[in-house]
Amino acid sequence: MNDQNGEVKLEERILQIKRVTKKTTGGNYVTFTALVVVGNGHGNVGIALGRGLEVPQAIKKAILKAKKTMITVPLYKSTIPHQIKMKFKAGKIFLKPAPEGTGLKIGSVARAIFDLAGIHNASGKIIGSRNQTVNTYLVMAALKKLKMRNLPVAKQTTHE
Repeated sequence: MNDQNGEVKLEERILQIKRVTKKTTGGNYVTFTALVVVGNGHGNVGIALGRGLEVPQAIKKAILKAKKTMITVPLYKSTIPHQIKMKFKAGKIFLKPAPEGTGLKIGSVARAIFDLAGIHNASGKIIGSRNQTVNTYLVMAALKKLKMRNLPVAKQTTHE
């Protein structure tokens, strides 16, 4: 994922685009919002919501904002280091590490976020909210809470 200059290449995915209208005295005021996730596949991921008068403008703003708000997710053998339960607004999330080869057994926007973060094996469930924006921020809040702890240490073998 590195280009010729040695810089890390970021991947972007558009999770949602909404058309937002506001009633004004002169008529309707139409804008667009874009929910975007950005990641490098090696533990760095960011999300943002961008607004603009046109769709490309909203996407561009969201991508710039997502790059500024990137977080580092601890990875353990291409999965999350421990299970986590948490609540954010109306949604609840439960994430669990999975063995190698399991894949991502989680739906909605979490699959895109995990994929761009570099998590390839995990299991989870989002309960209580179908709102993609809330679920996106819920997944990111859960990923921020992850810590590298209680992990088995690989045995050192000596070659004599």
